[in-house]
Amino acid sequence: MIEDGQAQVELSPEVADALRRGHAVVALESTVIAHGLPLPQNLETARHLEAVIREEGATPATIAVLGGKLRAGLSDAELVCLATAGGIRKTSRRDLPILLATGGNGATTVAATMWIAARAGIAVFATGGIGGVHRGQPFDVSADLAELAQTPVSVVCAGAKAILDLPLTLEWLETHGVPVIGYGSDEFPAFYSRRSGLPVDMRADSPQEVAAVMRAQRALGLPGGILVCVPIPAEAELPSEVMEGAIAQALAAAEGAGVRGKALTPFLLDRVRELTWGESLRANLALLENNARVAARIARAMAVTV
Repeated sequence: MIEDGQAQVELSPEVADALRRGHAVVALESTVIAHGLPLPQNLETARHLEAVIREEGATPATIAVLGGKLRAGLSDAELVCLATAGGIRKTSRRDLPILLATGGNGATTVAATMWIAARAGIAVFATGGIGGVHRGQPFDVSADLAELAQTPVSVVCAGAKAILDLPLTLEWLETHGVPVIGYGSDEFPAFYSRRSGLPVDMRADSPQEVAAVMRAQRALGLPGGILVCVPIPAEAELPSEVMEGAIAQALAAAEGAGVRGKALTPFLLDRVRELTWGESLRANLALLENNARVAARIARAMAVTV
């Protein structure tokens, strides 16, 4: 319960030590554990992503709200709880005061993870894909985009989720001053596919190039973060025509079922997984690992000490 003063982020000993020493730290979201992936892949993936970041010489900081407390860096038992327990709230920025006031448990989305990471002093965050503007519903805009426009964290992803309107999502980011960097690519990746035909603001071919943009943004005093888009590994890419067909069917199913709001994205992702016989899940796992590796390298390039 919060009575007066500011709510602080509780850091695990490992994360606190890394930040104190100026070492590289990478934030990870927890919605993918509680809501994004099925058992047992959710727990296996949570553990694997942390291991990948450590292999790359950085410290993982999985973020969540537990018992009404903002947390950065979780124990294995807490990862198990997020993966298996019921009643874990899908938590965006708007949900944070509710959970703190009620002492609740929440798995953080991109937006909430960014906000907590920034408060903890973590500048790099790895995820699968960001939210964006929904197809056919241009006023349904993910809170992830607004957070990118105001919170100074670099988000490493495979672009926006393919179920979204990618051109409108990029237009929104441009209007609100969010730089979009293609990591080893001149195009905005389409999550399951490496190419979308949509240009990025800059191509970067090394972690050092991304770190240079991050430092320049800080020097200018500009608000907001940076979107670093990493194409899915070529061997895990799914044909765009297959994915578009599955997405069209999923959207029609959502419309028929009257699914709206925060329930829409998980509904669409589950339906796409079914329609692709699990291929979309395998692709998702591959891009999550790839993004974590790239994020760790960028964090090391930004670190005071390596």
